[in-house]
Amino acid sequence: MKLAQLPALGTPLDTGIFSGITTAKDGTHHAVVLLPGNGTKLNWKNAMDWAKDQGGDLPTRPVAAILFANVKSALPESGWHWTNEASYASYAWGCGFYGGYQSHDHKSHEGNAVAVRLIPLEAA
Repeated sequence: MKLAQLPALGTPLDTGIFSGITTAKDGTHHAVVLLPGNGTKLNWKNAMDWAKDQGGDLPTRPVAAILFANVKSALPESGWHWTNEASYASYAWGCGFYGGYQSHDHKSHEGNAVAVRLIPLEAA
């Protein structure tokens, strides 16, 4: 997809909501699409599996911040939401979308999940 083809923030894109642009560690840019649905009462592994079943992944920490900044009204307000980033062997990062804070918790904790899909962007 070309950058010039992207819709306005918060509007439909690829079965979800266009939420912004992120840059991967390899320098490539991707459109962030928030997919429909919300997994609830899931430990970290089950949240990762749930996101895959939705056709996406859990967001990274930076992508969770993009979601909070750009499409907060489309996010579930309550509860802790996992990211796909482990912090230690038994802990992973999450985000509270009601306030935007991020912290880590034990992977066995039951939290919630949203799924995102990243679409590679080409130069215009």
